[in-house]
Amino acid sequence: MAVVKPFRALRYTQKAGDIAKLTCPPYDIISEEQHSSFLAESPYNIIRLELPRGENPYAAAGALLKNWEAGGILQEDTQPGLYIYEEEFKASEKTYRIKGVICRVKLEPFERGVILPHEETLSKAKEDRFHLMQTTYCNFSQIYSLYMDPQHTTRARLDALSRDTPRYEFSDGTVTHRLWLVNDPVAISAICADFERRRLYIADGHHRYETALNFRNWCRDQGVISNEPDYCMMMLADMEDPGLVVFPTHRLIHGLPGFNREALLDGCRDQFQIVHIPGVQAISEKLADCYASGQKAFACYCGGDEWDLLVLKDLADMDAALPDKSAASRGLDVSVLHTLILQKVLGIDKENMAKQINLSYTRDMDEAISSVQKGESQCAFLMNPTRVTEIRDVAAAGEKMPQKSTYFYPKLITGLVMNQMDILC
Repeated sequence: MAVVKPFRALRYTQKAGDIAKLTCPPYDIISEEQHSSFLAESPYNIIRLELPRGENPYAAAGALLKNWEAGGILQEDTQPGLYIYEEEFKASEKTYRIKGVICRVKLEPFERGVILPHEETLSKAKEDRFHLMQTTYCNFSQIYSLYMDPQHTTRARLDALSRDTPRYEFSDGTVTHRLWLVNDPVAISAICADFERRRLYIADGHHRYETALNFRNWCRDQGVISNEPDYCMMMLADMEDPGLVVFPTHRLIHGLPGFNREALLDGCRDQFQIVHIPGVQAISEKLADCYASGQKAFACYCGGDEWDLLVLKDLADMDAALPDKSAASRGLDVSVLHTLILQKVLGIDKENMAKQINLSYTRDMDEAISSVQKGESQCAFLMNPTRVTEIRDVAAAGEKMPQKSTYFYPKLITGLVMNQMDILC
């Protein structure tokens, strides 16, 4: 099953300055305003490598990486190790901690059933990451994956190995990040052995994983490096870790010709119970009640201080609509919305969704509501989060959820450790 190994991470030296000013979020959630802010933080912020700009950004990133290594800004660890990473954060007024291990994981095609995806990907993002890897031969950010461990053996090992003072500890204003380095061969061997019978489920980083597979194949075809880049950098966390938080991603409808709220609701009445509710402040509570009771439900907001709660009457409607899909896929809230409403009632087909012609996304409920109120969107569908068990079951069935079905929070920070793929341990 999964092959896990230690590696000599490329890390910032003291010469680079304060680690808190050198890191940034993953490339795919950074706005232009944030990009400028990270550039101003430090001349060595990882944003210059992770999300380069300019006329020839990829070549510039490759040259800059070599420059920083030659100048002692970045240095490879002398011994192979594993890196324990913890994030402490607040969500829904509660404090959480999620802890995992950063390591190298052997690349496996999805069809082998060792490393499993759960979401569809976009080709544009994969092309961008591929070009960056061609010039740098480096993973700057880790793929976030989950594993099943009913006895929580690995988590207990990680807790025992992270009792002392962390190598890094800092806050980015929202999340506190901690990192411990494990060099002990016995501890490393035990952790790696834990994964010999495990599958890994990609939580976040599908584009990066598919790109790593493509890049490995390209290297083999081109004979670019003598040691094939058969491993990528991952952070592995227990699927039942109490600190694992998944946020929903809400759907925004815009630019749809002839959109009409009453026609939309009339098209839903046969398959959904519809309750008109005053006061948008009640949306979160009502959705939470539906989530707790296992109902397939979402809020439809078309403006003003009122909205409609849509609850699927009979899951058998999804069996008829998606007979070739597994029960896990048919039972997803996002599958219900996309199949029975977006496609059937509004006529937004899968190609339209993929190109985001009439559909866009946001994690922020207030932003979704505001978008409708400002006239930027015609309506918003406000969702409950996908359950981690649903993610597991869809992946295990060899299927993928629609894009933007999950949002694991918080994102893993970029820049604490990096993986040079042409240097294998």
